[in-house]
Amino acid sequence: MSSKTTAYLKRHWKLLINIATVIALIVLILAIHKEIFSTFSNLHKVDFWALLLLVPIEFWNYHAQAKLYQNLFRIVGNHLDYKSLFKISLELNFVNSVFPSGGVTGISYFGARMRSGKITGGRAALVQLMKLMMIFVSFELLLILGLFFMAIVGHVSGLTLLVGGSLSTLLVVGTFIFVFIIGDSKRINAAFLFVTRLLNRLIHVVRPKHPETISIERFHVTVNELHDNYKVMAEHRRELNWPLVHAFEANLSEILAVYVVYIAFGHWVNFGAVIVAYAVANFAGLVSVLPSGVGIYEALMTAVLAAGGIPPRLSIPVVVMYRVLNTLLQLPPGYVYYHRTLHRASEEPAHAT
Repeated sequence: MSSKTTAYLKRHWKLLINIATVIALIVLILAIHKEIFSTFSNLHKVDFWALLLLVPIEFWNYHAQAKLYQNLFRIVGNHLDYKSLFKISLELNFVNSVFPSGGVTGISYFGARMRSGKITGGRAALVQLMKLMMIFVSFELLLILGLFFMAIVGHVSGLTLLVGGSLSTLLVVGTFIFVFIIGDSKRINAAFLFVTRLLNRLIHVVRPKHPETISIERFHVTVNELHDNYKVMAEHRRELNWPLVHAFEANLSEILAVYVVYIAFGHWVNFGAVIVAYAVANFAGLVSVLPSGVGIYEALMTAVLAAGGIPPRLSIPVVVMYRVLNTLLQLPPGYVYYHRTLHRASEEPAHAT
């Protein structure tokens, strides 16, 4: 990369990010335009007052996320403003929705967003990783409840048991692997060094003059800091009870949002089937190359709901309407706060004391 190009990028980085964001938004709208038309064509069939419940439910979801962040930061010694963390949660949802990266973009954005004199990249990364771990662990409880509710009404097929059991096993194994790696300095350095070298080799294919795009030395500093902050959390593990409660609230509110749309269509379906279907669709969305897992999300959720006894003729319009309304409720405020952040990049994102 020439010095002129580098200088141009430094001068116009905010403009370029805005352009990339607008392009990503256009791609997202184009990807779901059929769903948007379908949603509006079905609005006359639903109870409008029931749909209004989505507003307080989504507010509850972001409240839970903000409290989750606030409690995790408090454990490592930072007391952050609730209002700022609520806004950051909206920004993160926007970033993860328009940039399909399985949440990786969100982790990177969160690190940059939280960076200040007292909140380093390593600490921000740990809090984000711990948040994800809390979400996964709390969802394990919801999956068990889901299978229990389905068993009560006799709608647990072999496929549903296989899917639910596989997801439960994946969550447990993934959590243990995460704790095993991050809990030891040598293991975490070896794991991250392997990933960093692999990424550098892949980037080297398109940037042959830059064999080390990601600085290994700088990465070592961040990883060691990540491990040190994790040890602090491990010493205060009893204080993780409230973060786990807030993670459970975040998961439950998302599932209730789906269920409210079923109620709006006049159907009180099996709550357990909705839980399992939501889990499958979201895990598949993590590896989708399309924004928000468009297409894969709807298809898998409908298939799992059908296995749970809910016919596709009912599930398809419900899932589509939930996706569109959820997007319309969350993305606009997320974009507003995200856009403001780009124009206040030099200011501290959250008030640390």
